[in-house]
Amino acid sequence: MGAKAIYTGILLAATLWLGLDTYAQSETDFRTEQFSSDRVVKAWETYNNQLRQLFTAKNLQWPANDIFIRAFKLQNELEIWARDNPSKAYRHVKTYRICAMSGSLGPKRKKGDKQVPEGYYFIEDYNPRSDYHLSLGINYPNYTDVIQAKSDHPGGDIYIHGGCLTVGCLPMENEGIKEIYTLCLNARLNGQYYIPVHIYPLRLTDKGITMLQKEVASSRKMPFWLTLKEGYDYFEQNHKLLPVMYTNTGNYIN
Repeated sequence: MGAKAIYTGILLAATLWLGLDTYAQSETDFRTEQFSSDRVVKAWETYNNQLRQLFTAKNLQWPANDIFIRAFKLQNELEIWARDNPSKAYRHVKTYRICAMSGSLGPKRKKGDKQVPEGYYFIEDYNPRSDYHLSLGINYPNYTDVIQAKSDHPGGDIYIHGGCLTVGCLPMENEGIKEIYTLCLNARLNGQYYIPVHIYPLRLTDKGITMLQKEVASSRKMPFWLTLKEGYDYFEQNHKLLPVMYTNTGNYIN
């Protein structure tokens, strides 16, 4: 092996090592930041063992490393699902009550419309010092929200959080968010970096669609809801998720 090849090999190994070292450091920083908050520590102390017992009773591993959240605006419900590995179907763990809801049925399309988004998202932020006790940020606006927004400002800062006030978020009251935050933080620390969050106007059964069709003002939203129904139906039948994909016009592809 020539000197150039040896040098290249050493350089590659050093780059990989530095990358892993940086990754490990960022993970350490994330954990340290979270547990430097008294709110997180108290939530963890209160709910970690309770969640362990719940998952054990459901015959699911703890800590979880594959959870899924879905919410239904009309029913004011937020569900937690989990599975032990990608080859298995998700299993229902618990349903929480959403304390309050703002806006009406339909997606969020601009800043200040007070709408709770509808569509397919994931958790991208863990805020241990939220104004609403603890909060989990979702990646609104996603691609379809940006493309289909009614203005250049689709808004943002959509969270699952504590308290019982909302202008577009999902408030769970403080005890609810303590438990949900502990669950999601466990999954994040156990390697799940993208926890999917699906938000629907209501349960998109055939009865639910019929009810939406009776609302004249909702007719322009129906094509959007029908694309969501395809993903909803697939999960109901299989308890697995379809990949989230979009057309170049911002429509979901199922």
